[in-house]
Amino acid sequence: MKFLLALAVIAAIWWFGQRRRPAMSAAEARRLLEVPRDADEASIRAAHRRLIQRVHPDAGGSAALAARVNAARDILVSELNRKRG
Repeated sequence: MKFLLALAVIAAIWWFGQRRRPAMSAAEARRLLEVPRDADEASIRAAHRRLIQRVHPDAGGSAALAARVNAARDILVSELNRKRG
């Protein structure tokens, strides 16, 4: 019984730990948005805006791709905010 409880606790820790990891790295996000490593927030948002206009579901794109583009923007902007503060 104790073994099953310990196994359940380990599985729960693993499950919640997996969900907190970003879906992509900052390098992948930069490649997706086609911005340089030293891009500022304005250029990240401009690149996001250009790309999301092409891949948004309302423009004939897919929801999954739009979600990746949004995640890329969020990752890079949060990386900038961490560096600032």
